[in-house]
Formats: sequence, structure tokens, C-alpha cells
Amino acid sequence: MADGSPQMTPVWIGHEGDTIVFNTAADRIKERNMRRDPRVSLSVIDAENPYAPLIIRGRVVEMTEEGADEDIDELSRRYLDQVPYPFRKPGEERLIFRIEPEKIGYGLE
Repeated sequence: MADGSPQMTPVWIGHEGDTIVFNTAADRIKERNMRRDPRVSLSVIDAENPYAPLIIRGRVVEMTEEGADEDIDELSRRYLDQVPYPFRKPGEERLIFRIEPEKIGYGLE
């Protein structure tokens, strides 16, 4: 957050090679935070063992509207088995964020 405290939001993720990709609506707090400070941390929970999360720390290297509508529909298909994405609001603009991992591990310190 602007005061330096962490902000956490669950997101659906994908990947393109070694780059982590996620999608959000424009003008949400996470977009504003990442524009101000591109450092991010992700915690990926394994449903089989939720006590051993995979932690990824990295930086946002790209934000784009290009392909974002198709991407959220693909994520919705993967996570909800529904296409199109059912929670889109009228006039909502979507953004794709690409994150370059810098550290990956279990229970990073």
C-alpha cells in the first residue's frame, strides 16, 4: 500500500514460459499499487498440502490491455469451467500483468 504495508488479493494465475501472468480489472487498488511499486509476492497454495505454499517474489515487467479480455475468459474456463467470464461488469476494462520471478521457493525467508 502507499504506506508500505502489504496488500493481498487472491488472483487466478497462469504463465508464459518463466513469466507469471494474471488479469484484473483496471483501476483497482492492486493496479495502482503495482504502478507505484512493481515489486510483488505471490503465495500459491497446493490443495493437497495447504501448509507448504510456493512463494514467488518478483517484479511486474508489463501491464497491458492487449489480449486481456480473451485471457480472463481463458482463466474463467480453467478455474470455473465457464466461458465467458461471468463476473464482468458493464464497461469494465481488463489488464494483464506479467511478473518476472526473482525468488521462488517454499516458505522463503
